[in-house]
Amino acid sequence: MIHVTVLNDLEQGYVGIDMSGHAGYADDYQEGQELVCAAVSALTLNMANSVEYFTEDLFEAQEDETAGQFRFRFSSNISSESKLLMNSFIYGLLNIEETYGEPYIKICFKEV
Repeated sequence: MIHVTVLNDLEQGYVGIDMSGHAGYADDYQEGQELVCAAVSALTLNMANSVEYFTEDLFEAQEDETAGQFRFRFSSNISSESKLLMNSFIYGLLNIEETYGEPYIKICFKEV
């Protein structure tokens, strides 16, 4: 299962994410796992690359593909462009969770 923790700051909105796990590597393979993993990966990489390409906002990102971990944090004030990119990213993840749910993806929100 992919576990996503969305970090939220009351003043700036979404300020980061922590992700861990794999939807497609479970011992009890179920159809649809690769689709969820590919969709989450595409959304995640697109968000990080878009923030880097379209904004001047500073962020830190770490990934460990083998462990299925990705960490993303804004390290400066967040522009309206990055807020839109993060809102779109979270909306996409929530749609995946709504469509496929457990055992593939679980999203929680944490105020920081």
